[in-house]
Amino acid sequence: MSSSSTVVVVTWRGREHVTACLDALAAQRSPHRTLVVDNASDDGTADLLAAHPSAPDVVRLPRNLGYAGGLAAVLDQVDTPYVAWLNDDTVPDPAWLSSLEEALDGDPLAAAATSSMVLADGATQSVGVALTADGHGVDVVLAGREVFGFCGGAALLRTDVLLRAGGVPAGFFCYYEDTDTAWRLRLAGYRVVSVGPARVRHRHGASTRPGSAPFHRWNERNRLLMLLRCAPAAVALEQAARFAVITALLPFRSGVPDAANFRVGLRLRVLAEVLLRAPSALVARAGVGRRSTVARRDVWRAWAGQ
Repeated sequence: MSSSSTVVVVTWRGREHVTACLDALAAQRSPHRTLVVDNASDDGTADLLAAHPSAPDVVRLPRNLGYAGGLAAVLDQVDTPYVAWLNDDTVPDPAWLSSLEEALDGDPLAAAATSSMVLADGATQSVGVALTADGHGVDVVLAGREVFGFCGGAALLRTDVLLRAGGVPAGFFCYYEDTDTAWRLRLAGYRVVSVGPARVRHRHGASTRPGSAPFHRWNERNRLLMLLRCAPAAVALEQAARFAVITALLPFRSGVPDAANFRVGLRLRVLAEVLLRAPSALVARAGVGRRSTVARRDVWRAWAGQ
């Protein structure tokens, strides 16, 4: 039976959890291709992948390119109408993929369908992504049909639309590649839907530790780069300036939280990396603008702070 979807699982040192993910994919009701991207794991993950009875296709990268880089590295190998992004520390229910496929099959203007991600304690982690008034992407936990963006840990996208919209921002490494992609899909005139029955259990933070210095570095840097690429110019400039001013004032403030994203050294590194990447981000911005059918200001007004 032919399949409509390729499920791309990006793993890095996933020996402790990737088997459960592959077992769950093997139990899916919908036929599909499983393509695993191994980000140069050195913990025995490669042996587990080779021995798994589902015999997934495996692409082993020579170095760790992160989640975004791993997705981008194999996008040209996807020949199905749909491509799923799936974290290696997730366990999707048997109806997960079929539920997402049905949602996209029934809505030609939806370019992405996002899952219900549930934590180990049963709490909802995400049913999609909202855009805050200052341009952050935040998880939505209340079910709804349409959301601004999808959570990249478990989502299904139209392959051709994703490619036309510019693919995956490989340079992000990890975090905000999903919100950036969703923004570009919306600028291209498409929607993102939340699919409640598409349930996935998520071992949150198995690969990257939330709250760590790298976590905040990638989040802060990629948010600003996303705004440079996708947001109205005034919004992007305002948020970059705000980040710089807060950084400059931190040494003179009392009661600053003891968190990595309030450390001046980390924030200066973020600013340096944004400046270094600004030229390529502006080139990407021009491409996004050429492909857009909806004005940036209209997407911002419709979704920011909603």
